[in-house]
Amino acid sequence: MALYPVIMCGGAGTRLWPASRPSRPKQFIPLAGNRSLFQETAARVAPLAGDDGKLIVVGGVRHRDWIVDQLAELEIEAQVLLEPEARDSAAAMAAAAAWAARHDPNAIIAFVASDHHIPDHEAFREAVTAAAGAAAEGRIVTLGVMPSEASQAYGYIKPSGRGLSAVDSFVEKPDRTQAQAYIDAGYLWNSGNFIVSAAALIDEMTAHAPAVLDAVRSALPDEASGTVQTLGSAFAASPKISIDYAVMEKTVRASVLEVDFAWSDLGAWDSIAASGEGGTGQHIFEDAEGCLVRAPDGILVAALGVRNLAIVVEEDAVLVCDLSQSQGVKKVVDRIKATSPRHLDFAPAPQEDLAGGAVRFADWMRLRALPVWSTLGQGADGGFAEVLSLDGRTLTLPRRARVQARQIFVYANAGLNGWQGPWRGIVERGLERLYADYLRPDGLCRTTLTPEGAPLDETAYLYDQAFVLFALSAAKSAGIDDPALETRAVALRDSLLAHAPETGGLIEAGDQPYQSNAHMHLLEACLGWEAAGGDAGWMALADRVVDLALTKFIDPDGGFLREFFGPDWAPAAGEDGRLVEPGHQFEWAWLLARVGRARGRADVTEAARRLYAAGRKGVSDRPMIAVDALNDDGTVRSRRARLWPQTEWLKASLILAESAIDGERQQLLEDAATALRALWLYLTPDGLWRDKRLPQGGFIDEPAPASSLYHIAAAFGQLAETGRAEGLKGMSDISFG
Repeated sequence: MALYPVIMCGGAGTRLWPASRPSRPKQFIPLAGNRSLFQETAARVAPLAGDDGKLIVVGGVRHRDWIVDQLAELEIEAQVLLEPEARDSAAAMAAAAAWAARHDPNAIIAFVASDHHIPDHEAFREAVTAAAGAAAEGRIVTLGVMPSEASQAYGYIKPSGRGLSAVDSFVEKPDRTQAQAYIDAGYLWNSGNFIVSAAALIDEMTAHAPAVLDAVRSALPDEASGTVQTLGSAFAASPKISIDYAVMEKTVRASVLEVDFAWSDLGAWDSIAASGEGGTGQHIFEDAEGCLVRAPDGILVAALGVRNLAIVVEEDAVLVCDLSQSQGVKKVVDRIKATSPRHLDFAPAPQEDLAGGAVRFADWMRLRALPVWSTLGQGADGGFAEVLSLDGRTLTLPRRARVQARQIFVYANAGLNGWQGPWRGIVERGLERLYADYLRPDGLCRTTLTPEGAPLDETAYLYDQAFVLFALSAAKSAGIDDPALETRAVALRDSLLAHAPETGGLIEAGDQPYQSNAHMHLLEACLGWEAAGGDAGWMALADRVVDLALTKFIDPDGGFLREFFGPDWAPAAGEDGRLVEPGHQFEWAWLLARVGRARGRADVTEAARRLYAAGRKGVSDRPMIAVDALNDDGTVRSRRARLWPQTEWLKASLILAESAIDGERQQLLEDAATALRALWLYLTPDGLWRDKRLPQGGFIDEPAPASSLYHIAAAFGQLAETGRAEGLKGMSDISFG
């Protein structure tokens, strides 16, 4: 018997204004300790899932970040189902039941509220486990709490007996006199927790609320859409009705399990004060007793000669009320709706749109990055530095050919995009150094020089040759007057082909001779030479690489691209063959989209779209950034997130948006804005960057690698191109000029 705990995350909690607002309901606020009520609930119920079940969270789309962030803080994994709009508890519970039943027809579900305070976690889990046995037999079991006082804040249950028994009746919240009469008659508080099999709940919905179930089933996302799923638009067709009215008042399966542990729904400031853990912030009391104070950092609350008050301070509002009147805060909120509606919720933090980010990006490139890397990052001899420390110092390291070639591309690209700095001289000096120090007598490129410029590693990696070809094409397109550009490129290309198999892939040097990555950059170089007016050999080689990608690199079923292969170009054995890099899915998608458009090949364009979808699975939920690596089954291999995949996500979303229409186009442009915001997490105001973001946040403390500027510059180039091609508002004239 597998248990599926379901945390119900709806509700706005208006009785806890001003701390609780629609954009930050009470379950996400620490009200009884250092963790939020939602986090306490997740910690309490997650162990119930064991090895066979799964924690499920149902909440609203606007609370997505709260849910994802707070689960991540606890390192608790869950399936999150997001409601596009609130349709009350029946629809939310039906969605969870339908999801669980699809994965496990025998699933037992424990529906729990996200905002209840239950200090004794073990006692709660024991009660749920006991109730699960009855649920497996078809009962719908609710937990009835032994009352500790005649509370008017809760509904009551009349049980037919002690322990686990049938429910005689449910009653609404009473006045104090009636509440005491209920307690005297053995009634229990209705905790609002339900334990039921998915099959039984679906049966009851079919009988008593079929419209709810039909809408939810139509809205359920497909199984492969990730751990955070938004229910489809059909969800809005569900009747807005609570589970009490939809099922519990009509079913003959209702049972109640009597429990006797501390429980509160912390529904008002008096119950929070009673918990003894609800106060926060700095305060001074002088002849003040029984008061609850909550204040943000930096605000001091002083109270003199008062008793039994709640003093709740937020950035835009203050509540002072007698604790005995806490249940009446909702009346205050109703008046605020009429007199000052802006205080009903917190003002949303502004989010930079694509056009705003593009303008800022252009300024950063023109005023910061390009000047820094052409002065501090290039020596007098034309050689480019490998890294710059974050305080702008050049460090002494071996110099790789790929960095020299990439930086030549960067400044040639800057010239094409209107940069008025001395790009031509930078490119010409860079080419001189490339010719003199990196190219071997046979025309191929050695991989590494010593810091002083002497040959260090003579290996001619295909990866490095591709970047030399790419640099030469960029210089040609930018108008560098050097006849050797094309001559050297053709000779290098022909040398590569002379040493390659007649058909299929080219062989890389080193430990991984059969790989897709080097071919990706070779394709980029070929497309660069096509744009620069090169001979027909470039198109032929590009098409050869594209066909290899379609037939060997890209998994025919999953649509994702692998990294490493065997001699027959089948996936490599072991973990190497399972590696899927989201950044490379995006980078290949960008290249194939260009090829599909240029050749009029729908099959290539469709492959690009599938690769984009595969890469999108590698975007983390919060913050939304592309992580380093997945496995071929879609599971995350590495949650670290480098800078360069963010640029490739940006490029791919932009170019695919150019050929998309309607909702798909809008979604891709929204993705582009998100990718650009992700990139800004890495960039510093000084024209430098951090490279590796850790899963828990923060960055590895290391210098900025020069190699990243190639990715950044290419992303800017695509941003400018799409802005012009699509006539995007505020982006039609983005350039370095």
